[in-house]
Amino acid sequence: MLRYAFLGLLVLSVVPASAADATPSVFAPGVISGPLHDSAPAFTPDGSTVYFSRSDGPHSSILVSHLEQGQWSQPSTAPFSGQWSDMEPTMSPDGHTLVFISNRPKTPGGKPLDGFFMGRSFPAAGGNLWMVTRQGDGWSTPVRLSDQVNRSDSTFAPSVAADGALYFMHPAQDPRHFQLYRAAYVHGAYQEPQPLPFSDGTTTDVDPAVAPDESFLVFGSNRVPARQIDLFIVFRDDGHWGTPIHLGDVVNSAGSDAEARLSPDRRTLYFASDRLSEMPPGAVRADWDNGKYNIWQVSLAPWLDAHAKLTK
Repeated sequence: MLRYAFLGLLVLSVVPASAADATPSVFAPGVISGPLHDSAPAFTPDGSTVYFSRSDGPHSSILVSHLEQGQWSQPSTAPFSGQWSDMEPTMSPDGHTLVFISNRPKTPGGKPLDGFFMGRSFPAAGGNLWMVTRQGDGWSTPVRLSDQVNRSDSTFAPSVAADGALYFMHPAQDPRHFQLYRAAYVHGAYQEPQPLPFSDGTTTDVDPAVAPDESFLVFGSNRVPARQIDLFIVFRDDGHWGTPIHLGDVVNSAGSDAEARLSPDRRTLYFASDRLSEMPPGAVRADWDNGKYNIWQVSLAPWLDAHAKLTK
């Protein structure tokens, strides 16, 4: 998550007029959005349970919280996490599988994965894609996904479509940038990953969050008109991806806005941001409101509805 703080580009932005009322708010302040770095919420299909990343900087774990009488419970460490640095969980649309990133060894007894991205080495901060499957009320033992998708030890940010296709990021040919990929899932196996056509490796693109039907995708990027890492949405019509649309300077802040995730109904965007909340002069900030990543939420309705009208 902290890798995004290194990236920045100061430019102007353009925002659709219909998005003026799409103002982000912090998600579950003081409970899920706490004083450490919190990001990447993955909801069960009924929206009653959420898994998310919490990091103190060098170490990250996946936590779980439940919605009880309209309030989110105090998070606890997910049963498959805690020993290694685990992050960025994503739920399959049917809720049967959860894919996440871990630096855990590829084989028992090995050492945690080192990362290499943004042109430098990050000891023990690499990542591969791992998966757990639903077993009753719990989860299976984590299984590392195939080398077909885990080609790099700096593979991050999974997202799963309804047909099993896997979206993710890893360093581009120019290792100073990240690039987005899609691996189709056919007859129980992942196929050769293909770069997304709007992600050519000349800018850094991160954290794809794809709709189950692959009709749209939200991601982070430092492309124009981003200031650091900003959020963009891109639509897919007749099997072809369009041009990414910047979500504007109301959704995006002057800092880092990344780790896009979608609500179960795909109408709300969740994302991680290091912004501070707006407060009246003299007010005392809560301990969670400290400039580290919190989880924020905003309606995607202005962009989804505008696109629907255009394509009628």
